[in-house]
Amino acid sequence: MADADKTGSTRGLVERLMSAFSGDPQNQEQLIELLRNFHQHQIIGADELFMIEGVLQVSNMQVRDIMIPRGRMIVLEHSSSIAEIIEIIAESGHSRFPVIDDDKDDVVGVLLAKDLLHLSLTTNSRFEINDYIRPATFIPESKRLSVLLKEFRVNRRHMAMIVDEYGGVSGLVTIEDVLEQIVGKIDDEHDDDDFEVDIRLHGSNRYSVRALTPLDDFNDYFKTSFYNDDVETIGGYLLSQIGHLPVRGESFELEGFTFQVLNADSRRVHLYQISDNKLESTQENS
Repeated sequence: MADADKTGSTRGLVERLMSAFSGDPQNQEQLIELLRNFHQHQIIGADELFMIEGVLQVSNMQVRDIMIPRGRMIVLEHSSSIAEIIEIIAESGHSRFPVIDDDKDDVVGVLLAKDLLHLSLTTNSRFEINDYIRPATFIPESKRLSVLLKEFRVNRRHMAMIVDEYGGVSGLVTIEDVLEQIVGKIDDEHDDDDFEVDIRLHGSNRYSVRALTPLDDFNDYFKTSFYNDDVETIGGYLLSQIGHLPVRGESFELEGFTFQVLNADSRRVHLYQISDNKLESTQENS
């Protein structure tokens, strides 16, 4: 009887919250607001809310927002010997490698480290790299993450090479990179804080900025004068200004900039998208 009362009460609360919108949510913002009301009234938990918001966020993001840039790609040369390849595999700890011919724009395929396991056990094994190369997947920088995730699942692939508008390779993306936009940060083989790019330009006025970017570096890059004695990073500064931990998808304006949270978990923000409102206004008037 108690369970029935609880179910009825929950159903009634859901109906009341839904009625606040005078019907079904009409857009993503209304849907997110409704979900947060559900969480506030303990209809869904924090983890469920976080993952649902992640799914919605993925539908709005492109691969250029999360890709591993060209400069951080660890690749194998087509002419490499088995000894050289095994050395790179051992040093990097990666499981998948783009194989290039002349340079990083000439990716001829992908090699999986697991395919070479039997060679390490047989010293006299003949090695021909073409026998182990698998076809590479190439996608544009503008591909939506939701579409890419479906393609990964359908085609049973875990890595894709990203090409720019001129056909050059600009980076790569893995299925783990996409999934962590939904479930939060996943420490995988491609994560290396020493090689993270703190600020990256996308288009003419859209930047992705790591929350751990030193405040001085942010000020130097954007010619700003953000300052706070108590913090050292742009993420810390923004928290001090807005007074709460923003959730994924949340956006706010501060001193001529629009900040939107691209990646966050229940403890901290990892990545912001930033646009300069002054520059945007100038472009609209020109």
